[in-house]
Amino acid sequence: MPPVSLPPDASLASYLPVAMIAMMAIVFVIANIVLSTVLGPRAEGAIKGTTYEAGMDPIGTTRKRFNVRFYMMAVTFLLFDVEIIFLYPWAVSYSQLDPGSPEAKLYLGRILFFLATSVVAYIYAWKKGVFKWD
Repeated sequence: MPPVSLPPDASLASYLPVAMIAMMAIVFVIANIVLSTVLGPRAEGAIKGTTYEAGMDPIGTTRKRFNVRFYMMAVTFLLFDVEIIFLYPWAVSYSQLDPGSPEAKLYLGRILFFLATSVVAYIYAWKKGVFKWD
């Protein structure tokens, strides 16, 4: 097996900007930790462990229970949001294909299957009452 050689213009100097950004990020994190320890307030006693809520004293308990519908709505939103995000790269790559080619028909079939499963999931969630917020 022949040895792997780098292209003539590839060298470690091309990684210098990446290394500099990584070092700046590390220095920034360490500086923030050290400065917050040195300059930050030192609260002692019972106040230190209390909940902070926008500068106001908390009212009631922080252990409030949320209705499961809230989580169902959030997960459903994320599901359909991520599915929509997948449509953009597909549309860009599909627009570059010849519409009559077998590859374009395969691409179209795949996205139609994807959209059909999304519609079935949407109808299922609708029938289960996920979108009702009472």
